[in-house]
Amino acid sequence: MPAAPQLSARLAALLVYSRPVLVFGGMVCAVAVMWRWEPVLYTLGLCLLLVSMTFDLVDGWFAARFRPNAPLAHLADRLMDKLVYSIIFPVIAVGTMWRLVASSSDPTHAQLLHAIFVLLLCVTVLVRDNFAAFMRGFAVRQGVEPESVEFNRLRTIVAAPVSALLYAHAFHVPESPSSWIYFWTTWMGTLPLRYLFFVEILFLVINFGSIAAYCRKYGTVCLDELCFGDQLLRRRILSVLPNALTVMNAVMGLIAVFFAYQGRLRESYLMVIGAATFDKLDGAVARRLGLTEPLPNAPPQRKINLGNLMDDFADGLSFCIVPGWIFYITLAHLTPAGFAAALPVGWIAIFYSVMGIGRLTYFTLDKNPIPGFFKGLPSPAAALLVLAPLVILDQGADYAPAWIAFWSWFAVGTMLLGAVTMNIYPIHFIHMGRAMSRNAWLGRLAFFLIVGGLFTPFFGYICLICMVLYLFSPLMTGKIRPEVAAQERRI
Repeated sequence: MPAAPQLSARLAALLVYSRPVLVFGGMVCAVAVMWRWEPVLYTLGLCLLLVSMTFDLVDGWFAARFRPNAPLAHLADRLMDKLVYSIIFPVIAVGTMWRLVASSSDPTHAQLLHAIFVLLLCVTVLVRDNFAAFMRGFAVRQGVEPESVEFNRLRTIVAAPVSALLYAHAFHVPESPSSWIYFWTTWMGTLPLRYLFFVEILFLVINFGSIAAYCRKYGTVCLDELCFGDQLLRRRILSVLPNALTVMNAVMGLIAVFFAYQGRLRESYLMVIGAATFDKLDGAVARRLGLTEPLPNAPPQRKINLGNLMDDFADGLSFCIVPGWIFYITLAHLTPAGFAAALPVGWIAIFYSVMGIGRLTYFTLDKNPIPGFFKGLPSPAAALLVLAPLVILDQGADYAPAWIAFWSWFAVGTMLLGAVTMNIYPIHFIHMGRAMSRNAWLGRLAFFLIVGGLFTPFFGYICLICMVLYLFSPLMTGKIRPEVAAQERRI
């Protein structure tokens, strides 16, 4: 082998196999920081983790470029990931608890909640890695060839930056030495908890998505071995996945209320978007797995069953109770003095919640549904519609009183409009989740609008315009045939 390709191959191997050594060095520095409270060791450990993160992001490209036919390439990469995560995430969990005790003698409830959440996140990461190894190994023993390029690489790409960020926060030492490296890295250790919560929740969702991807990829082989042809047992096992997505729908709604109490309406709105996404996924996954179809020679399924009750409970919580709750919280804190007392905002919130629950009840008991359409404004869309003015109101909390009063009245009017429109059943709204599945450009447009507007002052306005367009969409979508609207695959 010529000298240049040989050097490149050795460099690729160095990038792959040096990461556990770097992370172990970060662990040693973390232990030393807890023992001696030394800023230099904190900076050194964080730099080692950042170098390891950089290697993790580029090692795949180097291996594919300079060692494309290495027999142990994919196995070595997975093994290095497992070693790295087995070291760094327990260290982060311990460090977060140490910071909770060392930084303050009387930690706040938010700090305690964050420490517990980081512990659960670290456990989830390790459980996901062991579950993925088991599913892949079992499938290989059954003769299934694993894919060399996997969607789950997204989870690996995100894990390294998140671990570095949490390490920087957990072991941050506020006494700053005269070092430019400390100056450029210390900002990660001083991020507010609300930003850390947002990153951690996103990472948690990605981990659950990775678990779901492995179940979809290798689940059939495992079920064939476990069920021995028992279709009822197979269906009960498969139902765990859509039910877990339904639970995540409710959890995202509760997290939205938590952000609303912290005065972070933008993050709260994103959590409601996440709840709507899980609401779309649970039904799509159930249909894809065949759980909505009755078994051969089995009695017809009842309209009201455990799965439907769980879905209705999650929807009622995230899209009926939570928007009313956030509406009451926001107007009580941001409106001019006397506004909340002059208007029965509590009764308006209760009215919206009751009307939303009534709409869900009608949807469950409706004996003549229209495939691909909703009768009345769907509750997820209504929740996103009524919360958008609250995001605008929160963004301009320091503006003139006249501006705040206008958007307060606008939020009240939108709340009443959403509650009424949900129950006008002759108006048929297209299923937006299935429309995005059929038209990839529509889903990409919505994604870029949300992500692009998230870091601008116009996020609330963008969301409000999108939901108003959907509110008037029956004028355009009424001509679509139900058999077309019910399709979930690309046209």
